[in-house]
Amino acid sequence: MNPATDRFMTAAIIEAKTGHDEGGIPIGAVLVRDGKIIGSGHNRRIQENDPIIHAEIDCLRNAGRIGSYKDTTLYSTLMPCYLCAGAVVQFGIRRVVVGESRNFAGAKEFLISMGVEVTDLDLDECADMMAEFIKNNPELWNEDIGEL
Repeated sequence: MNPATDRFMTAAIIEAKTGHDEGGIPIGAVLVRDGKIIGSGHNRRIQENDPIIHAEIDCLRNAGRIGSYKDTTLYSTLMPCYLCAGAVVQFGIRRVVVGESRNFAGAKEFLISMGVEVTDLDLDECADMMAEFIKNNPELWNEDIGEL
């Protein structure tokens, strides 16, 4: 594991691998408050036949109603798309840490324009995991990002 990978990104990577092992897209996310994971999830679009269950959405659902999200940080193995970035902004999450954005640029500029602090760790482990999935499953990937 890259030394830049902290325990929260490690937990998101484990979620991504779980999703992949279930036959889904390897993207994972965790929501952190006060140094503790309060929600985690992974992309379950394929497993649940539901186009909305991206990793970040699954994570937020699993965190449940927590009142204010302003003191939370969302970790995701991949830069969030506009759907997930919209949820970040809607709930007032102020910080997002991502594993990589090489395979998908996502909505980084939107997040920043809305006052969200975005940190891209640019981890080879996350980039390699996504690149391998995209290479082996181009149609599923293009469906996931709305480019079919």
